[in-house]
Amino acid sequence: MDVQRLVAMANDIARYFASEPDREAAVEAVADHLRKFWTPRMREQLVKYVKEDGVGLDELSSRAVARLGRSTDDPA
Repeated sequence: MDVQRLVAMANDIARYFASEPDREAAVEAVADHLRKFWTPRMREQLVKYVKEDGVGLDELSSRAVARLGRSTDDPA
């Protein structure tokens, strides 16, 4: 999938959770949504994009994707 489309979709999800007053809970909610509803390939593409530069992602979605990246770096 086109990475810019993934960026737009992640930002849409982040906007939905942006009203959560607890920022850490909002980050986790976005990350959880991505874990549950996105395919592994979609998540991998976005994690790779964030590691390269992540331009276009808002703060909340960027933090959530970074969290996903850390969880995939950890040995299972």
